[in-house]
Amino acid sequence: MKENPQELDENIIIVGFSNVKIEDTNTFLEQFRKENIIPIQFFDAKQIAGNQHLYFAAINALNAFNKKTNISNNMAVEALLFASGQRQIKKAVKMLGIKEDTSEVAVLLMLKNSHEKKKYLRLITQIIPGERNNNVLELTKKKIDDIIKLFKISDIEFKTKLKKEGLEKEALTDLVIERIALLVTKS
Repeated sequence: MKENPQELDENIIIVGFSNVKIEDTNTFLEQFRKENIIPIQFFDAKQIAGNQHLYFAAINALNAFNKKTNISNNMAVEALLFASGQRQIKKAVKMLGIKEDTSEVAVLLMLKNSHEKKKYLRLITQIIPGERNNNVLELTKKKIDDIIKLFKISDIEFKTKLKKEGLEKEALTDLVIERIALLVTKS
């Protein structure tokens, strides 16, 4: 797996923000729903297992729409469903969505044309009330423990993957991506 998934598909952008202060989540999200120019999804970065986690969620959402197997009518919501490994929007939002107390935000943009990248990065950076900081996407020891609980990864499952992978971060990311892949098989 490549360390920076943006290199794999220039139309998928993943960016992080720290020190975010959102007073009203619904109002914040509504400004993006109204525009609806491109699929954009916001995640609590503390629950994200790195760039690959969101990249594979985006790829699966795009594939679902192409194959007409999508659960949601909205590409951004489909990406949220895949990222959470859930089929129900309410559960997906509860797991990974932003809330009023979210201070670290991961943003996933799915562009039609890669030449729009700078434009949308600039727009997102201006609108999000925080500092652009991709470090919030990195896995830390605290995030690893929280993500293991969130995705209900058993000790045996994690230790088995850890023996094969050798590194905690890669093992966890792979297990989360496996959860994403399982969503495709659920009907």
